[in-house]
Amino acid sequence: VQLQASGGGLVQVGASLRLSCAASGLSSYPMYWSMGWFRQAPDKEREFVAAISGRGRPIKYADSVTGQFTISRDYAKNTVNLQMNNLKPEDTAVYYCAADYDPHSIVRTTTGEIVYWGQGTLVTVSS
Repeated sequence: VQLQASGGGLVQVGASLRLSCAASGLSSYPMYWSMGWFRQAPDKEREFVAAISGRGRPIKYADSVTGQFTISRDYAKNTVNLQMNNLKPEDTAVYYCAADYDPHSIVRTTTGEIVYWGQGTLVTVSS
């Protein structure tokens, strides 16, 4: 499994960004794979942001981004996207795409349970 994240950058407070992650190697059954995003701010642990099951539901968000971020999948392109609105300085972090073999659509949110990671894309929100 390979994950290629893109879309990070430097933005000002209140701006929007859209992250994308292209996945390859998920076999012929992408519906068995949950995909999501985690982030790691400087000097902090990596934390869950959002995830979506292979079947499109359930979708989970961290409390800190609920109502601000939206995760979606494009099954034709094998991508997962994260629309981030009204960005705040505390959203500054390296964002990592993740993939999890999840045939029962559990949608795991714990960092230690995730096996496949992308390389990360930096989001910097300047005040």
